[in-house]
Amino acid sequence: MELKPGQTLAGYEIIDHVKSGGMASLHLARKRGVAGFQRAVAIKVVHPALAKDRKFVQMFLDEARLAVLIQHPNVVRVEELLEAEGTYLMVMEYVHGCSLFELLRALAQQGRRLSPDLVAWIGAQIADGLHAAHELRDEHGNLLDVVHRDVSPQNILLSYGGHVKVIDFGIAKSSARADKTRVGVIRGKIGYMSPEQANAQHLDRRTDVYATGIVMWEMLTPRPLFRAANEAHLRDMVRIPHVPAPGVFGSLPEHLDK
Repeated sequence: MELKPGQTLAGYEIIDHVKSGGMASLHLARKRGVAGFQRAVAIKVVHPALAKDRKFVQMFLDEARLAVLIQHPNVVRVEELLEAEGTYLMVMEYVHGCSLFELLRALAQQGRRLSPDLVAWIGAQIADGLHAAHELRDEHGNLLDVVHRDVSPQNILLSYGGHVKVIDFGIAKSSARADKTRVGVIRGKIGYMSPEQANAQHLDRRTDVYATGIVMWEMLTPRPLFRAANEAHLRDMVRIPHVPAPGVFGSLPEHLDK
């Protein structure tokens, strides 16, 4: 189902379409209540063409069930999962701001870069949010072995209020998922993969730590760590990485450069 501005679904009024990804689209909406109460939310819905595909729907449900368990100020909060008019809706907190990708692109166009102090602070907030996911346990106290697998500037939101939020656990690995990734299947953005991820090997939380390092490197430089003419060459670069110190591209505090 395509959601349109002005449409009301399950008590939420759709305001605008925000963006579309490979599996779902994101919309800005508001929840209305008594005495003029209203609250902005983000609603994620599976693309109509995929809504009847059991595999994609299962991935969507897995994402919602996993994300709602992660309660941390540096992870976007999932408020509820709804089924309405034959489709599933994931209702999330609305973050008024932009993605780290959008910020870095805007700064690059102006020939500017983030200060090292701000990069270190943003990196620490990302790490805090990911750590909450990595430490997630089931009701019996067992680790769920969550790995995000898609840590990248596109999946980091920066609010105008000064908050950093990790988003999109759509391809996260977890022992709680019903949809298990088959051995040899690679998911994620190639330029932010660890060598193990690019080689379709067993992954744990360290692959997210590695990706966070790439994100911080790109905030400091600012430039892509891996650039190639085609995907095959890019994958080769990621599998056998050669990483220059970010200080090569501008003066940095010694400890941060290391």
